[in-house]
Amino acid sequence: MKIIATGLTLLLLLGTFTIKAQKIISEGTLIYNISIQTGSNEPKMADMLDGATTTINLKGSQSRSELVSGLGSEITIYDSKKGSGVILKDYSGQKLMITLTKDDWDKRNSKYEGITFETTNETLNIAGYNCKKTIAKLKDGSSFVVYYTTELDIADKDYDSQFKNLPGLALQYEWQSGKMRFKYTLTKINFDLVPSFKFDIPKSGYRVMTYGEARK
Repeated sequence: MKIIATGLTLLLLLGTFTIKAQKIISEGTLIYNISIQTGSNEPKMADMLDGATTTINLKGSQSRSELVSGLGSEITIYDSKKGSGVILKDYSGQKLMITLTKDDWDKRNSKYEGITFETTNETLNIAGYNCKKTIAKLKDGSSFVVYYTTELDIADKDYDSQFKNLPGLALQYEWQSGKMRFKYTLTKINFDLVPSFKFDIPKSGYRVMTYGEARK
């Protein structure tokens, strides 16, 4: 009985260690670089987008994702607790604000419903973290490659529905749009506190429309 008890105690201690080993991010900043591969007919578009970055600010239930490229910028601010947010687009001097409700957010991310991940034996070190390769499969039959680490995870996983069921943080992933393939690679993580003003929604300067109007 003592041997069994000792074994159970060891398992519990190992389980506790595993839980503590994974850092859960409730606040911080993630920066991804974006590289693009295109077909021969779209080199100019690649030149405009290559070198683009996505910066994600997280603070509790609030998230702010900012894509900056040679074409302009696009910022998505969302509060999963309130169930509301906006998309701010600034391209060629035209500034548009698209409002989001909880239903809008769900519709925008509906393609990721039922997403599954098949982890392989391949590994890669990205930004100092050990990552596993997994194949993300969507209900429409498409798939994309993700490298994720179990050393980190996000407290509020609603910030990015495509990785809501991923048992860790995606440090590199890629997806295809037409002949263009986009690869996102994490280059920096900052665990400092994020200023609240990062999630402020502009009061003016944008043409405002609903998500439904923007889709028409």
